[in-house]
Amino acid sequence: MGTAENYEDVLKGKYPAKLHAKKVADWIVARGGDRTGTIYLEAQKQRLLEANKRDNDAPVLFRQRRSFYYLSGCNLADSYLIYDIYSDKLSLFIPPIKPDEVIWSGLPMTVEQAKEKYDVDEVKTTADVNSHLASTSTSAQSTIFAIPEQVSDDITFLSYKEKNFDLLKVAIETCRVTKSDYEVALLRKANEVSTAGHVDVMKAASKAKNETELEAVFVKSHLEQNAKNPAYHPIVAAGENGATLHYTPNDAPITDQNLLLLDAGAEWHNYCADITRTFPLKGDFTEESLGIYKIVLEMQKQTVAKLKAGLLWDDVHELAHKVLIDGLLKLGILKGSAEEIFEARTSVAFMPHGLGHYIGMDVHDTGGNANYQDTDPMFKYLRVRGKLPAQSVITVEPGCYFCRFIIEPFLQDPEQAKYIDKLVLDRYWSVGGVRIEGKLSVHMGVYAHLLQITF
Repeated sequence: MGTAENYEDVLKGKYPAKLHAKKVADWIVARGGDRTGTIYLEAQKQRLLEANKRDNDAPVLFRQRRSFYYLSGCNLADSYLIYDIYSDKLSLFIPPIKPDEVIWSGLPMTVEQAKEKYDVDEVKTTADVNSHLASTSTSAQSTIFAIPEQVSDDITFLSYKEKNFDLLKVAIETCRVTKSDYEVALLRKANEVSTAGHVDVMKAASKAKNETELEAVFVKSHLEQNAKNPAYHPIVAAGENGATLHYTPNDAPITDQNLLLLDAGAEWHNYCADITRTFPLKGDFTEESLGIYKIVLEMQKQTVAKLKAGLLWDDVHELAHKVLIDGLLKLGILKGSAEEIFEARTSVAFMPHGLGHYIGMDVHDTGGNANYQDTDPMFKYLRVRGKLPAQSVITVEPGCYFCRFIIEPFLQDPEQAKYIDKLVLDRYWSVGGVRIEGKLSVHMGVYAHLLQITF
């Protein structure tokens, strides 16, 4: 697929900002947008934790707006971007040098350095934004495309006849679903960094006294590899804590729990890894935890084997539930007909979340078209609905959980309880939860594992 073996070579080039800008513009024009129009984007502003500097003058941790980065590859705050659709010209505007700020923060990136670093046609300072806008429109009939509430008060679009605040955000979020080879390479790098962190946690797990120690091991690992930011807050859940899907305290003592569920990923140049592994803290499964682990592993194997471009993701999610039901029937936790259990949605008690989600600059990336109003509990939290396009990247994360809060209402419902053997179930509460998660890239129907470790 071009990036499986040589992604480090791919990353020696520039982030493909112009490729993305043209992709977004083509999407807009294909839906009736002005082919002589202009795309306008603003970077994230530098902000303080408190608006009143006298209370707190510490800055908010900077995270670039994803829409801006997608068309620029630039992580500078307080910057602007203008793309003229007709001339295919991409212009970046960066803050000028301010002597008072240099005293505290050093010299910022210069215009010349930015032109060398980024895949843009020209670089100017932010003082030139309004004059550039006034001269960019090809005629008084053209349209400016921008995102609502992301236009500063001092910016004027007076030279444009039309102002469209509806198409640009949707266009970017849709285009982000399919990834360029460069983006896949960034995801592979993030995954490589995160893989090392997971291995380090596995090595340290047997001697850890609490979950916080193991969180620290993971964070230390990605920082040492120059990945400064986590992709999301890590989940480090020992024993029954693993039954909480997004467990985040990460501060419980580790005593006699059998399993650790580690859901953690690092970010590489704004692109995210998302990996979950569940493993025995002391090296050995119990009979119960091994039984559940084997079911979840089989869920992942079978769902991954079915994947191809154009496949309906809803069907893959259904397959995961069918494998889960078969496994729980064999263990005796469920009883009755597999078909009836599937139709009754009893398995939702054990896997309430969706099978996976798109991933990219956001862990739960754009374009999934989730329907959280769906009345079918099996699909309510499925983050991706519809067919998977080629060159998309999606996580596959089946799980099985023993959460009393979720399962006990099923036990109290006679129509659900008849499918659950409570005496057998009582042996499994200590398992907590098992989830196995990696991400897969779809490229012309061929799927390549981005995850580099299996347990």
